[in-house]
Amino acid sequence: MAAIDVEPQKIEAAMRTLKLSGHVGFDSLPDQLVNKSVQNGFVFNILCIGETGLGKSTLMDSLFNTNFESSPSPHNLPTVKLKAHTYELQESSLTLCDTVGYGDQVNKEDSFKAVVDYIDAQFEAFLQEELKIKRSLGAYHDSRLHVCLYFICPTGHGLKSIDLVCMKKLDTKVNIIPIIAKADTISKTELQKFKSKIMHELQMNGVEIYQFPVDDESVSEVNSSMNSHIPFAVVGSTDFVKIGNKTVRARQYPWGTVQVENESHCDFVKLREMLIRTNMEDMREKTHAKHYELYRRRRLTQMGFTDVSFQQTFEQKRSAHLAELQQKEDEMRQMFVQRLHAKFDKLKKDHTEEKKRLEELRKKIEDDTVEFNRRKTQTLHSHHTLTLGKSKKKLIRNFTKIYVRTEEPSV
Repeated sequence: MAAIDVEPQKIEAAMRTLKLSGHVGFDSLPDQLVNKSVQNGFVFNILCIGETGLGKSTLMDSLFNTNFESSPSPHNLPTVKLKAHTYELQESSLTLCDTVGYGDQVNKEDSFKAVVDYIDAQFEAFLQEELKIKRSLGAYHDSRLHVCLYFICPTGHGLKSIDLVCMKKLDTKVNIIPIIAKADTISKTELQKFKSKIMHELQMNGVEIYQFPVDDESVSEVNSSMNSHIPFAVVGSTDFVKIGNKTVRARQYPWGTVQVENESHCDFVKLREMLIRTNMEDMREKTHAKHYELYRRRRLTQMGFTDVSFQQTFEQKRSAHLAELQQKEDEMRQMFVQRLHAKFDKLKKDHTEEKKRLEELRKKIEDDTVEFNRRKTQTLHSHHTLTLGKSKKKLIRNFTKIYVRTEEPSV
């Protein structure tokens, strides 16, 4: 077969040219991750702890620039309760969990218990989903708490005992960010002293609060600066005041106006930037990699799992379970045999007693029969004797009459 010569120009013209629509490289990976995250959405859960009346609901309304329509909490609840509400946002699911009745009881010894139990319950639900053979973590609603905003009463005298105890119980379970509520009630000089005193008391009592990460170069500078402002002194408001040409959230007082989003008035903007814009993903990752991992490790240890492979642990637990079942089966079999022997002995004893009773009854019947026959014979004999006696008397009487008639003289 002869070779076909084709000119290079014609081959090049016949080839299909693919034009790139954009840059190809690993730097396009972040855009892909962003698009996927926006498409799938994400979950962010916030826990608010603080005494009743410190403005927790108001701060959440101000933080997300909306009205969650939360009902006010009473002050006469006997125990602390947690009230969680989930809101579907445009690109995410937001859960706000509030402590109802916190700090209102006379005995505040177990005020933290309800909070600890709730956090552990969310960890346990996620762990049970992970341990399923057929998991669906993509569709699972993650209810684990990613951050705890602990509201501190603006007394200016330091932390209360309930604050230290509660934060110490929670620092290994959730990311804690302490904030000073209603900070407009304290002067700036007192506020700085109050912040220093709070941080000193936290360090002295070994309470670990959440520190904004500084290992990322893009946010290390701003996070390092914001770590020095903790605890954030915040002010929330549901009222809008017109100042100049702008309408802003503010609190109106006779002596002036406190603007919520004015950084010279409070730290509300700093808290919002750190919480939502800069470090939200880090809080989510730390919740999963640190706090949940500690809970998971402890629970798996309680279940009997160690650092050996899951298959080995499963085989060990399976063998122990089968041995336990075999032991229970042997015990049940032995118990059944014992009960069977006991029942047989009881039936044998009952049979002996019944046989003895019947023998005695037979003997009694025989004795009664003999006695009856004896009495019958005696009765018949007595009756015969009585009959003979009557006949003899009648014969004598008749003989006497004949004799008397014979001896009478004839006329």
